[in-house]
Amino acid sequence: MTTPHLSPLGQAVAYASRYDASLLFPIPRAQGRAELGLGDAPPFHGVDVWNAYELSWLDARGKPQIALAEFRVPASSPAIVESKSFKLYLNSFNQERVGDAQALRALLVRDLSAAAGAPVEVAILPPERFAQAGFAELDGESLDSLDVAIDDYGPPNAAHLRLADAAGEAEESLTSNLLKSNCPVTGQPDWASVQIRYAGRRIDRAGLLRYLVSFREHAGFHEQCVERIYVDLMRRCAPARLEVYARYTRRGGLDINPWRASHAGAPPNPRGARQ
Repeated sequence: MTTPHLSPLGQAVAYASRYDASLLFPIPRAQGRAELGLGDAPPFHGVDVWNAYELSWLDARGKPQIALAEFRVPASSPAIVESKSFKLYLNSFNQERVGDAQALRALLVRDLSAAAGAPVEVAILPPERFAQAGFAELDGESLDSLDVAIDDYGPPNAAHLRLADAAGEAEESLTSNLLKSNCPVTGQPDWASVQIRYAGRRIDRAGLLRYLVSFREHAGFHEQCVERIYVDLMRRCAPARLEVYARYTRRGGLDINPWRASHAGAPPNPRGARQ
């Protein structure tokens, strides 16, 4: 049974000195989606964008190589990859001789696709292109300066979500840097910036901020938190179009950035200042 408590998460483990694909630990998405009342066909499109900052391996002559890597796991995949197992897997390349970056990419695509149960896209950025990995914050109007009193820090409270008193349609992008949840196994804090883009009846901003802050003591994986936000907004406010995108700060050289939307597409991958 693939549950988080059986994974390497929260346990003392030895780092593998050689490549080992068996380190990857999948967790079925169905477990978190059942809590939201979702079946086998979730009502959204999406992708989980991972960035790796500590990727290294040996070339054919034993010289260390480094790179940045981007991984895109489709939200339609049966499983997510537990993040600590992902870290252990990537570090298992540290003393492994691999012919070149393309050979490494082929291994990453094969192993991660097998773990997720669906094709995973992998891009490797060599050092000569590191300057392209600039910083950019999520586009939109910040909610964080709203003058509101807040005393609800969990569990996530969808009752805060409501339409604005003034009737009318809106098409806007709203952001907050105040999203925080906790790892469901270790209890460690997970910090994120979130962007909510929608079209439809105007959403009450103060209520939306209170709702986001109500995740502060919630235990949930990044992907599950974003899906909860998406589902709650759809059920409470019924926008005609919706995107929820969270940029989580990195841990162990990895950051996770889930995107869920009412329409097909793919998000950009802007590295935030906190990442």
